[in-house]
Amino acid sequence: MSLGQRVSSDHQLTRLLQIGVVLEEVVESRAAHHLDSLPPAERTAIDEEIRELLEEAAEESADHRERLEALIDDLEAETVAYEEINALVDAQYGPPEDTDGVLYDQLANEETAYKFYDDLIDAVEASDAEFAIDRDRLLETLYEIREEEKEGVEEVAEIMEHRA
Repeated sequence: MSLGQRVSSDHQLTRLLQIGVVLEEVVESRAAHHLDSLPPAERTAIDEEIRELLEEAAEESADHRERLEALIDDLEAETVAYEEINALVDAQYGPPEDTDGVLYDQLANEETAYKFYDDLIDAVEASDAEFAIDRDRLLETLYEIREEEKEGVEEVAEIMEHRA
């Protein structure tokens, strides 16, 4: 996903932050449901490293969502409730069939989130617009989230390498 432009208004910034919230809600929901959705034989075969990875991914996405929601609140806007996105995820996505499917899905989620934040940072930095929220606080939050997503990509890739 490439934003390909500058963020030029509070309205546009709000919409992009809301997209980030939805992205985090999807990642959180998927990570939380992966273990429960696997067939019983696969579920018991999941090692502790993968279990911890999924639990941490869900917690991290919840934290990212809350941090983005705080920025959106400062812009005096609203977000979509997690419960609504969670219901959509349940209805939309079929469960992975095995452990490898869980890892590939988690890697794709982490990479998508990293790229989104990378593009959003570029678009905010390219803008000379004045926002209703502090630009330094906005960028600091986005930098931190992007770095955590990068670490998530690296962690999943490392686990996948060990399993190969």
